[in-house]
Amino acid sequence: MLRAGDVAAMPLPLGGYGACQVSGASKGFVTVCTLDWYSDVLPTLDELALAAPMILDHHSRSGEPDALMVDSAAPPPPDLVWLGQVPVHADAPSETNAIGIWENIPRSVAYQRRWNLHVPSAAKAAYRNATHGLVTVDLGDVPQTMYATTSDLTIPAHLADVRWPALDALPQLTTLKISGPDRGLTNALTTHPIIQNLVWDDPPHTIDLSRTHLTTLKLSGTGLQRLRLPRGLIDLYLTGEPPEAVEAAEEGRWIHLSMASSARAVPHGLHGLRRLNLQASGDLSLIAFEALTDLECLHICWNRPHGGLLDASDLSGFSRLHTLRLTDAYGVDASSLPHPATSMRLLEVNGIRRSQSEVLMARYRSTPVQATVWGAKSDVWLAANIDNPLRDWVDDDERAGAAACKAYTSALRAIDRLPVDNPATAIAAQQILQNLVEKLNTIDERFEIIDTLRREEAADAFFALAQRLGVADSKAADWFDEWRDF
Repeated sequence: MLRAGDVAAMPLPLGGYGACQVSGASKGFVTVCTLDWYSDVLPTLDELALAAPMILDHHSRSGEPDALMVDSAAPPPPDLVWLGQVPVHADAPSETNAIGIWENIPRSVAYQRRWNLHVPSAAKAAYRNATHGLVTVDLGDVPQTMYATTSDLTIPAHLADVRWPALDALPQLTTLKISGPDRGLTNALTTHPIIQNLVWDDPPHTIDLSRTHLTTLKLSGTGLQRLRLPRGLIDLYLTGEPPEAVEAAEEGRWIHLSMASSARAVPHGLHGLRRLNLQASGDLSLIAFEALTDLECLHICWNRPHGGLLDASDLSGFSRLHTLRLTDAYGVDASSLPHPATSMRLLEVNGIRRSQSEVLMARYRSTPVQATVWGAKSDVWLAANIDNPLRDWVDDDERAGAAACKAYTSALRAIDRLPVDNPATAIAAQQILQNLVEKLNTIDERFEIIDTLRREEAADAFFALAQRLGVADSKAADWFDEWRDF
């Protein structure tokens, strides 16, 4: 059990080591304070004894010590190196309003270091001095009026000639979305260091982002062949067909890759990956990923159909893998999971058949592997609700979850009964959607179950039903916001 004063060194997303300290514990949480430390090699406890809290002041941060409340039941990542205890620094908070997960802590250091070391002073000043009024942005089409503090912008797809200097009016712009040809995008990114997130649909065959300041890149579509990445990239999402080849620092060692397992193997040039997220459908074999010999953390999330995990019992090709996370593993046989004698030290499963959960816990009992299971469900429940997008609400409250699933199923069946090409269908469709939201309002009023995550799940379920009915996205969004009380 962690105690106030415990100090750990932690590998950082872009290399080197940071450090953190448990600065408090209460009500099922531990407060973890990031220390103002960076070194190329593992620090000693003596070196960290006088380290003060890291001050978080990048972007709009307030300049307070960086601290996070973490669920005390959540095991720390196995790659944290616990060095011992030193007195908690006087400026380290014992509690905070920020709640998160262990993995957020080293990322916080990476983002602060990026701001300190790689964002020019002029860009920082422009960000902090941005007015809260309206500005006119002329990208080459009809000039648009928007707030100077806009942080997210989509480039219109029909614009053949984009006036990129217009972005100078938006000094807090951090996320850019675009589709189709480059149109001068990569050059614009090199001169706007505040922009660190890029979403690009249907990009051209070759992309060179090596001189940009991106930390997150999301690519979708087909036809991408070659991709050059900046050294500071942390997260890469390939939601479509992956490129044939990628050029990245140290074969992608510092990149956290997310991709579909149905795609071909991880692109050439990313075989140094240490962290991989896979979206799987059906049975998944790890043989396609055997080139990733440096892999340390693997997260597999299944969509329908929920298949099994193959070729994973000995992990002989993954000698450095210490963390395995499985989500919606309803088709996984516990006997197919890695043997306790492998390098794995942390196994987290969110969503599994209850019968397999019992076998899993027995398999790893009294072994070096720390196994945790959430959301185990009976075969009877899954038979009725496995395709229900609100099925996991039952993990928070059995009665509330059952009521939410029933409300969604009732709406779905009502939609399926609607006649086609009937003028009255549009009115009936609106009523079905409104009834669903009102039932969710009632459930939340009684059980107080809808937090941020459940609200997003409710919205996703609502919008999917609205699309099925042919309701425009903008109208569906207006309805959802108008009807919901949560």
